[in-house]
Amino acid sequence: MKNSGIGGQAVIEGIMMKNKDKYAVTVRLTDGSIITDVKECKSITEKYKWLGLPFIRGSVNFIESMIIGMKTLTYSADFFEEEDDKSGKKSADNNGENKEVQKGFMTGWVLFSTIALALVMAIGLFMFLPQLISEGLCTLLGFEVGGKFGALIEGVMRLTIFVIYILLISMMEDIKRTFMYHGAEHKTINCLEHGLELNVENVRKSSKEHRRCGTSFMIIVLIIAIVIFMFIPPITAYSKVVNFLIRLAIRLLLLPVIAGISYEFLKLAGRSDNKLVNLLSKPGLWMQGLTTKEPDDKMIEVAIASVEAVFDWKAFLAENFPEDNK
Repeated sequence: MKNSGIGGQAVIEGIMMKNKDKYAVTVRLTDGSIITDVKECKSITEKYKWLGLPFIRGSVNFIESMIIGMKTLTYSADFFEEEDDKSGKKSADNNGENKEVQKGFMTGWVLFSTIALALVMAIGLFMFLPQLISEGLCTLLGFEVGGKFGALIEGVMRLTIFVIYILLISMMEDIKRTFMYHGAEHKTINCLEHGLELNVENVRKSSKEHRRCGTSFMIIVLIIAIVIFMFIPPITAYSKVVNFLIRLAIRLLLLPVIAGISYEFLKLAGRSDNKLVNLLSKPGLWMQGLTTKEPDDKMIEVAIASVEAVFDWKAFLAENFPEDNK
């Protein structure tokens, strides 16, 4: 296996593939045709080199990936709105240009609002609620609030909530199709990184689990958070409410540290066949059993088109697998 450096995500009826400073969004339209949009994406680490240092770059990469992810989701969603929006054409009246400007402004505002709302919901669901349940249980069972046992219970609750959340959304029909496209994304990258020519047949027989997946990243974050939070000393100097908020604030401040450690492990896992690394990667791969589904051939075609828009896979195979691709 050879790391290609390609990453991506599933979008609505399509796939985004990213390679270095370019990403492509490829969507299967309702008429069966495939459309691909390629854009450049310069990382802030190119301007501020220190942001690209190990254990710092993880948080930067996560934020940049989330922004690109929201943009590509918005782009793909535009094709499946009302019939007037599907055409992507300007209005025929004299205000057409102004409407396009207004639409661009609204798209940016919706993107910002969506990211902000997602962050608030994530904090509430995966930080506030597990801590609240943990501290309530510690009080009920007579354990020290904010101690190591509480941190362990909190971590288990956070993992449980995450798994339940994934299970619930996986029952939605649209999400099922998105998870199929997610599977197509992984299978396409795995096909290349195992030295196979990029075609539907080879992609179909490749694995739908990949160690550099965002799902694996989230599982690693949740597990590392348990370990780190267990070393936070109990806060008992103030009232229960103030103590709770201080503990929550400390956890939020430690998230960049946790993300940085998790990112470095994910990079290591993507290029290493070490037995210990493989073992530690298992939880994330198991979780991908929920977030990836077997795609159909049309979805695989979309994934291949997205890769080809940003990556010279023939040159990659010739360089890294010369004996298999003469």
